[in-house]
Amino acid sequence: MVAGLTGSIASGKSLVSAELERLGARIVDADLIAREVVAPGSPALREIEEEFGQSVIRADGGLDRAKLAAIVFSDAEKLKALNRITHPRIIARQREMIEEIKKEAADPLIIVDAAILIEAGEHKNMDAVIVVFCDEERQIERLAARGLARGEALSRVRAQMPLKEKLEYADYVIDNNGTVEETLRQARELYGRLRGPKR
Repeated sequence: MVAGLTGSIASGKSLVSAELERLGARIVDADLIAREVVAPGSPALREIEEEFGQSVIRADGGLDRAKLAAIVFSDAEKLKALNRITHPRIIARQREMIEEIKKEAADPLIIVDAAILIEAGEHKNMDAVIVVFCDEERQIERLAARGLARGEALSRVRAQMPLKEKLEYADYVIDNNGTVEETLRQARELYGRLRGPKR
């Protein structure tokens, strides 16, 4: 079974992903793939430099993710330009990894952990879609705790598809408005359902 796990920035998706992995699921992490595809010397990084300029490249040749984020999260067109460069490569690698896991494991539960699963259209290729949900104000509070100013936090949250819209695509919802333990309990229950005989 291949299930897509999605949410939005600071919604708690990584917490749920880590618990599902601890329980035995195999994780295909789009964030890790995104870092891989923009590694120094990669075609994607060269295209990013052409699109956004030398300022987003660090002295060591790597991508300055903070500078790039400041640009794309304040300009919807620039975010689209970045996505055009990275998304096809990320999706191709995701699909490769899914096939690799299927070859090496019998009846694996594969979780594709991707913030923009729905926006990229990849939800259509999943057996199920899991959305981790919380209120917008809670997202902003969590980002503020990470050191972002409220305005910057709000712009990052609103640069993504609203979580309430993502709920329309969900087969399963994990509500992360409560405590960490409540969220982990829901993740454990979900794992049991996904691995159960009637899944």
